[in-house]
Amino acid sequence: MRTVYVIGIGSGDPEHLTLAAIAAMNRVDVFFTIDKGEVKSDLAALRAELLARHVNGLFRVVEAPDPQRDRAAERYEAAVGSWQGEREALYERMLTEELAEGESGGFLVWGDPALYDGTLPILERIRARRPGVEIVSVPGISSVQALAAAHRLVLNRVGRAFTVTTGRRLAASGMPADVDDVVVMLDSRTAFAELTDPDVDIFWGAYVGSSDETLLHGDLQAMKGTIKEVRAELRERKGWIMDTYLLRRRDPR
Repeated sequence: MRTVYVIGIGSGDPEHLTLAAIAAMNRVDVFFTIDKGEVKSDLAALRAELLARHVNGLFRVVEAPDPQRDRAAERYEAAVGSWQGEREALYERMLTEELAEGESGGFLVWGDPALYDGTLPILERIRARRPGVEIVSVPGISSVQALAAAHRLVLNRVGRAFTVTTGRRLAASGMPADVDDVVVMLDSRTAFAELTDPDVDIFWGAYVGSSDETLLHGDLQAMKGTIKEVRAELRERKGWIMDTYLLRRRDPR
């Protein structure tokens, strides 16, 4: 049997690592990492820091370059499916060639493995073909939780639901008419800036939980220009951006 741990490591704060995550990391013989290039080298450095700080025994690190993804493709889902297929072949090859029978492997995943991350589905498809592989998911603190904590918010209001969605869907459908609290992730197109709703507040955060954490909040119409400018400046400085925000419809007075 080969056991593969998919471990949530939080959204940037090394202290967000849970006790369960640390215990799982100390069961791992081989950590698998995907190299996303020099632009995101600070993310790789944080993974290395977590391993050095928390893993007591011997382990190996196996690194492979991330397959190229066509982010300009017109058919988004097809492009993502193709990219995930390449990752699946890569993961299967690493597990087959680098993980011996009786050993445990580990993937350190940003945030929580169950929220907008493709590692678990990919590994489940591999497990279906290879019955001798067991998958264990270890939850982590997501950027959604970290954003709410940073702004001292409770996401759900009494008797109401909240929605977690993507920038792509927000751009296509706008602010849902039947939901007053919408958390938006993966918004590369700053879809919030196109909304015209006059009664919505925005609570925005970039690099939440890290030393570069940047927070802004206020009336959406008053703040959206400022947030776009700050976001562009941060992206230019670091070469990448990781941001999340809550759109909250105000109660009528």
